Amino acid sequence: MTEDGILRVGIIGTGWIAEKAAITLNGLSECKAYAVGSRSIEKAEAFATKWDISKAYGSYAELIADADVDLVYVGTPHSHHYDVTCQAILAGKPCLVEKAFMANHREAAEVLQLAHERKVFVAEAIWTRYQPAVDIIRGLISSGRVGTPRLLTATLGYSMGDKPRIMRADLCGGALLDLGVYALNFARMFFPADIVSMESQCVKSQSGMDITNAITLVLEDGMLCNLQSSAACVGDNIGVIAGTEGNLIIDNINNPQKITVNGPDRTYVETIHVPQQITGYEYEFLACRKALIEGLTEPNEMPHVETLYIMQLMDTLRQKWGVCYPMD
Repeated sequence: MTEDGILRVGIIGTGWIAEKAAITLNGLSECKAYAVGSRSIEKAEAFATKWDISKAYGSYAELIADADVDLVYVGTPHSHHYDVTCQAILAGKPCLVEKAFMANHREAAEVLQLAHERKVFVAEAIWTRYQPAVDIIRGLISSGRVGTPRLLTATLGYSMGDKPRIMRADLCGGALLDLGVYALNFARMFFPADIVSMESQCVKSQSGMDITNAITLVLEDGMLCNLQSSAACVGDNIGVIAGTEGNLIIDNINNPQKITVNGPDRTYVETIHVPQQITGYEYEFLACRKALIEGLTEPNEMPHVETLYIMQLMDTLRQKWGVCYPMD
């Protein structure tokens, strides 16, 4: 970091998610978008000019080799996370890797084993895990505002057309890794009890990717979770946590902005708004900065064991559905 404690982030990739990271970093005082790396120097330079970034590199390796990069943010498609993350770890560079963390559990386990051996910080950038809404909702549950939780429902759907990253197996397509990962994390963030039963169904695209899916989890503590995700329709994206004395309605499981608290018989109690945000991505970058200052190798908000658990769940679901990637 700089002498005044600013975390210098090197962004891998120049797509829309990399742009969102750049917007976020430009709005922070504790972190900055310092460098961008692309497989094309022209794309990197155009991105750097647009977002006022100091350094532009025509390869990922050049960015990783820059001694002033404090954190490598991997913003490429899931299919391209493994190699570049391994390169960064071998160079001793801390990494924040977009969700889904890797293509499958095997890749995730290998990357995290390498990070543990090298004592290098690595975090999964599942942004919802880092947001203030998590602690707000946990507090509402633990304080008994809805009584004993019994049922969770969560839906996430976007009409995404024929985007290659959804339709192509070589890009780890399908709704699960792109959208369903949020629904699974929504359940796990608040109810991490062991899963005693998991049932699911999916509808496939003509290319064999899961385009819409439904997952039912029965947890050891008696919770039942119904999760749906789709890349083929406009979902309500709402999460509901229902208990014996009321419920919580979360307006958007992908980026919560408000939580509505209802009492018995669905009587309205209050609406809680989350703090104003830049994009919602800021919390993951700030968490990485804090963890690095504290000398940690993983963030408290998304421990490696949880990343591996989610990756294994998604492998199990894909195997049941017959959705395969070249990396499997």
